[in-house]
Amino acid sequence: MSLLLDTHVLLWWLADDRGLPKSVRARIADSETVVYVSAVSAWEIGIKKALGKLSAPDDLVDQLRTGGFSELPITIADGLRAGALPRHHDDPFDRMLVAQAQRHGLTVVTRDPTFSSYGIAVLDA
Repeated sequence: MSLLLDTHVLLWWLADDRGLPKSVRARIADSETVVYVSAVSAWEIGIKKALGKLSAPDDLVDQLRTGGFSELPITIADGLRAGALPRHHDDPFDRMLVAQAQRHGLTVVTRDPTFSSYGIAVLDA
């Protein structure tokens, strides 16, 4: 199985937040699982960190590498797909994650119930 972490799940993982269910933690940690982090999550973290809306590690790139996560770049095709999605969700960061999950057949790990409206695989965090 290949997973795509929603931004809040990534931050919980990096902070070792015990609010992240054990079953989800085990799935992310499983060496057989490929875990992707989208460039859109780094973008979202950077913006919200600059606005003082969240705290995040300054060494995010290093932590992702150390954690064995795979980077998922944003492509023009992703942008077109995100723009064409039904308006179930207006958050542009989440819409990009949905588009990438659709294009790459990924399961999104999230606590946001809106993701299921798009018919993608979701692992509830």
